[in-house]
Amino acid sequence: MRDIILLGFTALCLFAALRHPFAGLLTWAWFTLLTPHQTAYGLYGIPLNVVIAGVTITAYALSGEIAKFRFDPISSLIILFAGWLTIAQAFSLDAANSAPYYDRFIKTLLFILLCAQMAEGKLRFNALVWVMVASIGFLAAKGAIFTFLTLGQFRVQGIENTVLEDNNHFGIAVAAILPLILYLRGETARPIVRQGLLILFGLSIVAIIGTHSRGAFLALLAFGAYFWVRAKHKFTILAGLILVMAPTIAFMPGKWTERMSTIGEATHDASFMGRVDAWVINYKLAVENPLTGAGLRNSYQKEIAKSVDTERAERAKAAHSIYFEVLGGSGFVGLAIYLTLFATAFVSAWRIYLSRIRNCAPPWKWRFAYYAQMAFLVFAIGGASVSLEMWDGYLIVIALVAALARQTRSDKKAEGHALTAARMRNWRARKRLRDVLEEGSASA
Repeated sequence: MRDIILLGFTALCLFAALRHPFAGLLTWAWFTLLTPHQTAYGLYGIPLNVVIAGVTITAYALSGEIAKFRFDPISSLIILFAGWLTIAQAFSLDAANSAPYYDRFIKTLLFILLCAQMAEGKLRFNALVWVMVASIGFLAAKGAIFTFLTLGQFRVQGIENTVLEDNNHFGIAVAAILPLILYLRGETARPIVRQGLLILFGLSIVAIIGTHSRGAFLALLAFGAYFWVRAKHKFTILAGLILVMAPTIAFMPGKWTERMSTIGEATHDASFMGRVDAWVINYKLAVENPLTGAGLRNSYQKEIAKSVDTERAERAKAAHSIYFEVLGGSGFVGLAIYLTLFATAFVSAWRIYLSRIRNCAPPWKWRFAYYAQMAFLVFAIGGASVSLEMWDGYLIVIALVAALARQTRSDKKAEGHALTAARMRNWRARKRLRDVLEEGSASA
């Protein structure tokens, strides 16, 4: 029954996408973030997301929306990064091993590029934010309930065979949407929805703690600190965070406390040092291949790792760092493009936020930019400990900032044209008045 319902709903979404391509993009985002087909046993393994992507792209092209495609700094960097990954794959040290990861990353970047171009207007924009929050928030709520029922004895994880299955990945993904929950709460007029989002915010914090992930806990602390520093009502914010976190931490088992206490003793932790070994190997592979790196995830190959460091290759684990994954996979050039993309999105969000001073943008735009900065900071810190460089979630936020920046520039141009037209009408009115006065003087 679950399979039939999912398949029927997906069919309706695709039918709607034929007329409204953005409906297909929302469906694509839902499947990418929540992967509902992974929980439907009859549909498990069927590439429905590929079908959805194909229908959406076709509808986007046939509808004429593709003619509205505009290059902007972020979209250009996404295309440049995809191009460089293609070059890196061509020079991969093990093309067969890196090919699936390259294919996955390119598909993700294509999806993000479409998000940046199609999320026009407040309705579409907020719809995409809602899909992201609802998808990850649903998993977070389930995780929080699991934590309560088991008193934190077991780790919260995501859906099996997905990028968020790992507890560390899942915890940082949930931490990254905390700012977006607050954004939607500010945009919602109905009290019941506002209260629901506030409850989801609290449950998400519980789920993060329930993952037993030190990286996710650090990301949560980074969010709390940044939010508190930027907030006007500091005492209220601090009291709210303590009210949620303190009781949750209090009932967590002793092994959770012991695990979190090792954060300050990372150099004595075998798991962390294994990651450090992997970081060193990725760095050395990038030094050996500075332009294109070794190819995506090729550092996981023992033979390739041993070619640069025999001793560390025996102890090394997955890089567990978005930065070293990109560095080892696409070289220093690839990392430079990747970091530039991240920095450009952050600076664009900052500029949109500052536009509130001049009243250049509607309040919802600079409010989203304010929370997007938080999401970037949380993911930048949490991403240092996880291999989430291919996760769509944070890239969607980057795409939304690109769409917002482009809309803001259009608003400024429209405002400039309107001001010029008003001045021209003013000048013509004054000229007519002057002509009438001169005619009156002449006749007198």
